[in-house]
Amino acid sequence: MQRTRFIRATLAIAATLAVLPAAVQAQTIKLTLGHGAAPGNPRHEASVKFAEVLKAKSGGRIEVAVSPSAQLGDDAAMVTALRTGAIDISANSQGPMAATVPEYAAFGMPFLFSDLSQAWKALDGPLGQELAAKTAEKGMIVLGYWDNGVRHMSNSKKPILKPEDLKGLKMRTPPDAVTVDIMQALGAEAQQIKFAELYVALQQGVVDGQENPLMNIYASKLYEVNKFVSLTGHKYEMTPLLMSKRSWDRLSEADRKLVQEAAAEATTFQRKLSKEADEKLVAELKAKGVRVDVADKAAFVKATANVDDKWMASPIGPFVKKVIAATRTK
Repeated sequence: MQRTRFIRATLAIAATLAVLPAAVQAQTIKLTLGHGAAPGNPRHEASVKFAEVLKAKSGGRIEVAVSPSAQLGDDAAMVTALRTGAIDISANSQGPMAATVPEYAAFGMPFLFSDLSQAWKALDGPLGQELAAKTAEKGMIVLGYWDNGVRHMSNSKKPILKPEDLKGLKMRTPPDAVTVDIMQALGAEAQQIKFAELYVALQQGVVDGQENPLMNIYASKLYEVNKFVSLTGHKYEMTPLLMSKRSWDRLSEADRKLVQEAAAEATTFQRKLSKEADEKLVAELKAKGVRVDVADKAAFVKATANVDDKWMASPIGPFVKKVIAATRTK
């Protein structure tokens, strides 16, 4: 009798040990995703989409908590947090990423792309793969290149139609050296201010204007304090969707695949929203009482030509030349 009970107990323990790895594997994985955009912005909507798709694909095992509006810090702080593993995922910005992976700056050269589809083709090809490899060396995994749009200018003083109109204007820039160079080439006074502080800075006259894609101007209601918008199209920026390598390494191969699949769906969704935003927001801004003008593109291209020269002579010059050769609108 005792022998029978011993055998049963041994078999029960063995069965428990056999299923333990599966039980551990089935535990919920909780991830954090931070970004700096406001709800309603395509960056936020796609972040929520990513979380929803990943939860569905994993049968509810993988949950992503999305924190918008710089709740987890500004973009630069989130890059640092990604590298240390303090946060898991970020839909970040090109400028702050360039501070860690300088090659990101190459995609911000003035008037580089003729339209969004040309930018996406470059990012989804060998150039984007090379950039992803450099990013991985810095402790971050590229899950996709989202879109931060073609950038335009707004201000509270006057229409900006030609480069000379910028002289003397105090223009806010993100922490992005290329954008600063563009503003200075146009004769503006560039001041770096965090995006979360931009509305108040414009409202209080700390700066006269700023530059952003229309979707950011609209979602963050910058049109309330800047009644002049000029469609300069001076610069493109991406939003890299990044995962901490430390978080990535903790995932199983199967879960990594699920993350990549969810990221691919969210990337397609975000780009669609971004393109639609550019097409409809001119009318919506005008309806808000904003004056929208089309700038003299040829004059702006000529005025910013020296920005290319500066960056091609920089330490990342070979990569800048490669990007320009593959993409620059003729």
